This record gives sequence, C-alpha cells and structure tokens, in this order.
Amino acid sequence: MLVPEKEARRVYAKNFGGNGPDIAVFAPGRVNLIGEHTDYNGGFVLPMALPLVTVMVGTRRDDGKICIVTTAEGADEPKKVEFKTPSADSPLTPGAPKWANYVKGVIQHYRVSGGPVPGFNAVVATSVPLGGGLSSSASLEVASYTFLQQLCPDDGDLVQKALTCQKAEHTFPGVPCGIMDQFISVMGKEGQALLIDCRSLEVKPLPLTDPKLSVLITNSNVRHELTGSEYPTRRRQCEEAAKALGKESLRDASMEELEAKKDSLSEVCYRRARHVISEIERTTKAAEALENGDYQLFGKLMVESHNSLRDDYEVSCPELDELVSIAVEVPGVYGSRMTGGGFGGCTVTLLETSVAERTKERIKEKFRGSPSFYITKPSAGSGVLPD
Repeated sequence: MLVPEKEARRVYAKNFGGNGPDIAVFAPGRVNLIGEHTDYNGGFVLPMALPLVTVMVGTRRDDGKICIVTTAEGADEPKKVEFKTPSADSPLTPGAPKWANYVKGVIQHYRVSGGPVPGFNAVVATSVPLGGGLSSSASLEVASYTFLQQLCPDDGDLVQKALTCQKAEHTFPGVPCGIMDQFISVMGKEGQALLIDCRSLEVKPLPLTDPKLSVLITNSNVRHELTGSEYPTRRRQCEEAAKALGKESLRDASMEELEAKKDSLSEVCYRRARHVISEIERTTKAAEALENGDYQLFGKLMVESHNSLRDDYEVSCPELDELVSIAVEVPGVYGSRMTGGGFGGCTVTLLETSVAERTKERIKEKFRGSPSFYITKPSAGSGVLPD
C-alpha cells in the first residue's frame, strides 16, 4: 500500500503544490476464488480483497471545479482531467478519457446528505494491474466514493456504497457488471474470503489463515477489455435462458430443469446456462470445503470451474488455459482457474505455501509469455490512510 500512496503524494505535490493533500484513502482490488459470471445471475461468489490497492489523495477546493490526475500505467490519455462539479441542471456525462468515467460516475451518483459535492484536486495511483481481472475498475470506484465520504459524508451505509459504485459502472463506463467487485472492495476482511449471496447480499466470512495454504495469482499480462460486446452479450444470453426456463434468473434454475427445456434453447444459451447453474453449485460446495479444510475438493472444484468457463461460457483464452495446465502439474497445487471477466488477465491457484516458489519457477520455464506473480492472503476493504 505504501508504493501507490507515495506515488500519489509525489504527483500531487508536482501538480498542485501547497501543503496538501488533506485526504488519503484506499480501496483494494480482489481475486475471485470461485463463482465466475454468477453475480449478475443472482448466484454465489467467493472473492477475497487483495493488498493490491487504488489510492486517492487530494484536497477540497471552493471554485466548483474538480481536477483529477491518474498515474495508472495503461490508462488512456489524457492523464489529467478538469470539469465542473455536477448540478441538477448540469449533470456529469461520460466521455474521454475512459478512466475518468469510473470516477465521474461515482461523483454523479454519490449519496451526499449535506448538499452538493464540492470541488477538489486529487491524484489516483494504483498497484492493481489494469485489465488483469483483479478489479482495477471497482477499486477505483470505491476509492473515489471513500474520498468523497471524507469531503462530504454520506449516511455510512456500506451496502449502498457498493451499490452506488456498481451503478456508476453501469451508467458511465457502460459495463453491466454484477455486484461482486464493488462489494468485496468495500466489505473485504483481513484473513477472510467472503461467500456472497448476490441476490440477498448476505455474507458468510470464511477464514483463510492457514499458514500452510497460499493463494498464487498469475497475471498472463494479456489485457482484457470488458466494455466491448462480449460481457453484455453473455449477460443477455443468460437472461434469454432464464426467460425460456420461466425463471427470474438462472439462480432459480436447476440442472434438471435446464435439461428438460434444452430443446427450447439455442445451443449457445444452453451452454451459457449450464455454466452458470453448475458454477453456483460449485461455489457453495467450495465454500463448504474451505470451511472444512478440504483443500483437495476445493482445488478440484476450481479446475471444474475453469473447464466450464473455457468450454461452456467461452471466456478463457489459450494463455489462461496454459497457465492452469502448468500449475496443476506441480505437486502441492490443489487447483487453479482463470479469474475475473476473462479474455486474458489472471489465474488464481490454491496451493501449499511450501510449493509457491516452485510453481512460479515452473510457470516461468514453460509459459510462452511474460507472467507476473502475487502470492497473497485476504486483505481489508476500503478505508482512510493515516496521516
């Protein structure tokens, strides 16, 4: 966390001078252990917050203007934007650069209780890789909301905070995401993965503190982009399948019901639904396995999840398939799968701590790319950095 904070403060001094910044906040990225593309189907997910964070530092200004600078590698130009604070007559609208839309959406939808959002200067720095499937977008949204809470407090409702950040992503970047990413960035707990019911938003914390167990994230460094057509298309296919099954969402459907109605679905919608229904079941089984310390079963379910994402949901890619294949060959690896929206990004691997370095070396030897690695444990959700 110190690296992006230090960078943000340095760039703030360069751009704005003065004695600031007065406010410094952070929000984590996340890795999803299992439960992919189930959140917008009302299902279960099992993510954990990461020590990879987005930091936002800044100071209030009183001229009704907002100026934001990003240092994020891979963010589109320009890296500095300035615009007026929103009002009823003049709301914010999305535009270029794309990165600023995630912040603008949060500002526009912020649930302020004491008047309009004031102007401010701010710098954003992050250690969450953009396009890596570790939710750089949600961490930026939640950091922005946490920053606004210091400028003009809301009512403190954490669930509404996550929902507002989700709304911002729907309306400004135009990504019809589920609630998982924003929710875990707000609600993350140190040492715990969270089983989240994406319909009721009920949460069950699951300790992940066994020192003999580690989570290895491998970034393929193949960049994914969710604002294209693939993500909305998958969501639409799921909605079509639910409608054909007579269900509000695929959360309500069983595999038996899907098989009984197979002929009334297109082949593609059938496979999309088969992934979601089976993935919801896998996620609840995985949570039970983690609770019982049955890491072998958890790993088996991870591999099944990856195969389903590859074959039925078609959101994997050759690089992710290769990373999973290499990892599971290493003794002491329980399981591995792609994580995030897909089409690139990262894999997540559950393994014995003692074989983490060996697994990294094996991947470096055999993978036809330039991967990067994070060996990690569950971290805390968003908050304020000390002075």
